[in-house]
Amino acid sequence: MTQQLTQQQLDELAKDLDAIRDEVRADLGERDARYIRRIIRLHRTLEVGGRVMMPFGFIPPVFVAGVASLGLAKIIENMEIGHNVMHGQYDWMNDPSLHSQTYEWDTVCTGDSWRQTHNYEHHTYTNVIGKDRDYGYAVLRLSDDEKWHPLHLLQFINYVMLTVFFQWGVGLHELESERIRRREIKLSDKKGFLKDFFRKGGRQAFKDYVFFPLLTFPVFPIVLAGNVCANLIRNLWSSTVIFCGHFTEDAETFTEASIEGESRGHWYLRQLTGSSNFTGSKWVHILSGHLSHQIEHHVFPDIPAHRYREIAPRVEAICHKYGLKYNTGSFGKQYWTVLKRIGHYSLPDRVRMKLEAQAA
Repeated sequence: MTQQLTQQQLDELAKDLDAIRDEVRADLGERDARYIRRIIRLHRTLEVGGRVMMPFGFIPPVFVAGVASLGLAKIIENMEIGHNVMHGQYDWMNDPSLHSQTYEWDTVCTGDSWRQTHNYEHHTYTNVIGKDRDYGYAVLRLSDDEKWHPLHLLQFINYVMLTVFFQWGVGLHELESERIRRREIKLSDKKGFLKDFFRKGGRQAFKDYVFFPLLTFPVFPIVLAGNVCANLIRNLWSSTVIFCGHFTEDAETFTEASIEGESRGHWYLRQLTGSSNFTGSKWVHILSGHLSHQIEHHVFPDIPAHRYREIAPRVEAICHKYGLKYNTGSFGKQYWTVLKRIGHYSLPDRVRMKLEAQAA
């Protein structure tokens, strides 16, 4: 459970973290601009390389290289470029192609839908049950806040399906299917959203599964298979990164009542205790969009993500100062706790509590 802090401590926590934010913002400049432009060049090089190699995929090593190149391009564009640009991390550059309100990324989810469901809902109400619909994506039970149902016994199947088709799940997130099932809203209420979703999703599917394969018609099946594999790689990696930042065993959840009249210090506290980091090499951080530092991202969503590695030791020191756990560990360790949590809450409450008692 979260360490309880007094209001004075919460105010001091806010000052400590605000000081880091203000310092980094004051230092933004050419170094950060060079970084994002270098990443964009890398993405374009990998995408062109993958597209060029794919027609020669009848040679197995070339097929593997083409899939890897295109898959990495899609990961970098989604994680390190699209996600971070749409958070406003590079708005200060005044570059229209890198502006948070106009950027449109290479995935099924529209930019406008992402800005609503992720930038606003998720980052405002992080891990608040009933407000943050990213928590479990309406298909996973991950806490006692949701009543157990026999269908939860199958939630590992839901988890696998969500990771395999992750871009489509994220793209449909704004549909609020759980509210439609409860008849709180009608499907017709989402007519505008569905129109935008099918338009964007159709373009994405046409590009990867029709246009590029037809462009190389004699090897249509090979290019189609390569594009399917590249999208699968992107989906599996991005979903796993996101789950490791939000759904580990020690990532806390919150009630709507607990955030009433929430101060800035309490909002910071919720971000620190509801998030998880994982360690890795420089390239692990880049390919994760630096969401390997999910704690820092939740605290400073509009600071260029490549700065998170630098400020992480200071954020960790602040956690220790206030007796808060800085939830980090290896990628494998954190992912294992995600799988345990999914399995844990798939069980009936009586079975789960019996297992907890035995473990204690």
